[in-house]
Amino acid sequence: MGRGFGLSAAVDHDVVGEVAAEAERLGYTSFWANDMPHADGLASLAAAAAATHRISLGIGVIPLDQRPPAVIAEQVRSYRLPLDRLLLGVGSGDARDSLALVRAGVGALKREVGATVVVGALGPRMSALAGQTADGVLFNWVTPEHAARARRWVLDAAGPAARPALMAYVRCGLLPGAEDRLRQELARYAGLPQFERHVARVGVGADQTGVLAPDPTALQAGLARYDPVLDETIVRAITPDDTLDSLLALLRAGAPPPAGAGGLGTGSVTPSP
Repeated sequence: MGRGFGLSAAVDHDVVGEVAAEAERLGYTSFWANDMPHADGLASLAAAAAATHRISLGIGVIPLDQRPPAVIAEQVRSYRLPLDRLLLGVGSGDARDSLALVRAGVGALKREVGATVVVGALGPRMSALAGQTADGVLFNWVTPEHAARARRWVLDAAGPAARPALMAYVRCGLLPGAEDRLRQELARYAGLPQFERHVARVGVGADQTGVLAPDPTALQAGLARYDPVLDETIVRAITPDDTLDSLLALLRAGAPPPAGAGGLGTGSVTPSP
């Protein structure tokens, strides 16, 4: 199993570079930036790429209703992102024809970019589509139990010949101090129909889908519950602020176990056979 680390695209790029370099040193297998309306996740990955050599670089996720594949491909080229390390996450955004948009987008990106294409999926139909078309799937706001259900949606659709990598953002923070930031994060999604339907499927409040822990031992125990059903458990940072000190504290608390005690140990994420 692998362990990733993810942060906001709004984080200063100098901080991104230092956190990414430390993540690679600690044995994390992937480093992620989200994509935001006013902060470009691909630009964050460019900063991470300049500071690292092996770790996979993921974006979670670019909405295809706002940026078509041709624009994404041009941005990947302009930032000179390393294609052999890139996990290009895309989703439907607010599109009404979400399945058709993602199906076409995945195909176009595979042709135009050549990187690993990951689909952000919440519900069973998008999860099945990811299983049929993509190299990986990124779950979000899930408990370990729901991740196991979503895993089946993907794998049943994929069949034995094409096994996409199964990944999830797991929002993590150290107490005290993470609760207010999580509430701010939740406020961005509150009232969105797609998000509310997803939370209802999961069956618990969205604030219960991550791991807020008082110390590194408890954080590791919470993360370990996700590992049996995922190929990559991504520590999505929930810190009191986006300073280097806060992010490094969480990064080190959630670091993967040493090689031989779990983890991929390869420095990259690829679809499992």
